[in-house]
Amino acid sequence: MLSEEQADRRWRIRTCGRDTQAEDAHHLPYEPTPYAVLDRIAESGFIGRDNLLVDYGCGRGRVSLMLSHLTGCRSLGIDFNPSLLTAAEENRASFAGSADALFLLRDAERFDPPADADRFYFFNPFSPEILRSVLNRIAGSWYASPRPMRLLFYYPSDEYVRLLMQSEMFSPDGEIGCGDLFPGDGRERVLVFRVDG
Repeated sequence: MLSEEQADRRWRIRTCGRDTQAEDAHHLPYEPTPYAVLDRIAESGFIGRDNLLVDYGCGRGRVSLMLSHLTGCRSLGIDFNPSLLTAAEENRASFAGSADALFLLRDAERFDPPADADRFYFFNPFSPEILRSVLNRIAGSWYASPRPMRLLFYYPSDEYVRLLMQSEMFSPDGEIGCGDLFPGDGRERVLVFRVDG
């Protein structure tokens, strides 16, 4: 298996490393989802070529580019950090695969998902308070245009899980196990939720 740095070189992108420049009480540092986890997500069947994936806190664009390449989906990465979005655009230009990916500078709390967005990805990009606002906007998008939706949460925080489990709008819909990739950490998984309406 390639290291994270080797995989970046293979795909001709630069996505490795943490970035704490925009970290505050409500925005967590940028940290990319491991390539092995993205492979698991792609193999799970939760995302396919007919889906539009919104990657919240897309950072340098690894998730949007790789999941589009691996599944054939369209992807839309949003982030509020201009320097990370510039890096995502540079990665899109140099990417060695085929990806239908777009990146937008947006504040997640004020972002209304497109009417055809039906897959949503989170790797703990922001506080539970912001997540609550984001979930309300996703629910509003569903009410405006009902459709099957799935939300995927990699390495979910306890606060995220509590918030989702308390919601009447979102229900658990499976789990993608990743514990064998990084043994000894019970949070190494992708929780999937569906919108019930």
